[in-house]
Formats: sequence, structure tokens, C-alpha cells
Amino acid sequence: MFTGIIEAIGSVKSLQEIKSEWRLVLKTEKLDMSDVKLGDSIAVSGCCLTVVEMSDSSFGADVSNETLRCTSLGSLKPGSRVNLEKAMMATDRFGGHIVSGHVDGVGKLATSSQEGQSIKLTFTVPEDLRKYIAAKGSICIDGTSLTVNEVSANSFSINVIPHTQEETIIGEYGVGRVVNLEVDLVARYLERLMTGAQESTGGGITKDYLMEHGFGKS
Repeated sequence: MFTGIIEAIGSVKSLQEIKSEWRLVLKTEKLDMSDVKLGDSIAVSGCCLTVVEMSDSSFGADVSNETLRCTSLGSLKPGSRVNLEKAMMATDRFGGHIVSGHVDGVGKLATSSQEGQSIKLTFTVPEDLRKYIAAKGSICIDGTSLTVNEVSANSFSINVIPHTQEETIIGEYGVGRVVNLEVDLVARYLERLMTGAQESTGGGITKDYLMEHGFGKS
């Protein structure tokens, strides 16, 4: 589990094919590796990966062909910069929102404009993810927890303050940039709750259904 608060910007050291899949080795830069051990999880631009080799300044993770196809990791090459966040501990401050590190799909930067010291970014989004994105809700872009400002039929926009531009790779984005998206987990569970109710009752969630299951007073 992650919070979407980026701890460091790392860079790709190598991406090597091993037995028809891939070993991604990353330089960790300022990421503190002193409490990391083999088998731990680190989010790499929003993708939860398992540490299979490590040193004081780098770690390696195995990446499947499916992950390369379904995320932006397939476009990485030596020198590419990535957002890094270690899995949170139960005692950590929850600064962002609940992030699983399971990428739902990729979006593409459509427009970028300056608004004071911030930048406004508008991303197109796959059709199957649009219903989960709400104005003033949370979304995870390349592992960064951000607030949605506006939503249209096929896109959404965010504003990025200078601090976030400096501490993540989002300040490097140009129009056409492909990014990893993870929608708010709560929206996913709400959808499942509603479809589950439809499956069990043959209809939607009604007042009678909620009363029957203890929600509200008779």
C-alpha cells in the first residue's frame, strides 16, 4: 500500500531481458534504502514492483511483459527518470490517498499551460476509466497523488504546484506524454457494491434494500 507522496526521483540503470521477461534496475538517488530488504515493494511511477536485488544506491525488480504492455514502463530506457515511493508502514503519516500501485490504465497529456506559478495539465483518459474520475476527487498519476480540478467527456485536468513540479517527474511532462493512472480505490469498491446488489436482488440499491440491511431507521 502507498500514499502517492513521492519520496525520490530515480533513474533507469538498465532494462535487461531475462528468460523472456525483464529485469529493471533503478538508481535510487536520494531514496533511503537503509530499511529496504529483498521482497519489499517499491512503487515505480505508480507501478508496485518487488525488490529482487539491491545495493545502497540501486535496486532491481522483475517486470512481466504484461506490465510493460499495460503501463508506461515499456517506454523506459537507460537514463529515464521515474517517481519512487516505498510501501508505507502502519505508523506512517497518510499524506496523500490510498494507492495500491496497481495501474488501471494509461492516459496522455493533451494540453499544458502556466497558471501563475502552477501548471495546468489536461489528460485524455481511456473510456473505461472515465466514470471513476470526479471533480475534487483523487487520482494517482505516475504514482503521485493529485486532486482532479475539472472533468469533461473524455479528459480531466489538474493543477500542479511548484513543489510537486520539483519533487516529481511531472515537471518534465510534454504534450503527448503517456502516464500511468490509478483511479480512487473507493470508487472501484462502490461500483462493486452496487453491481453486487444488482446481482443479488435483480435491481439496484433501493431504500428498501438499505433498510433491510440495517442502513437507516424504519
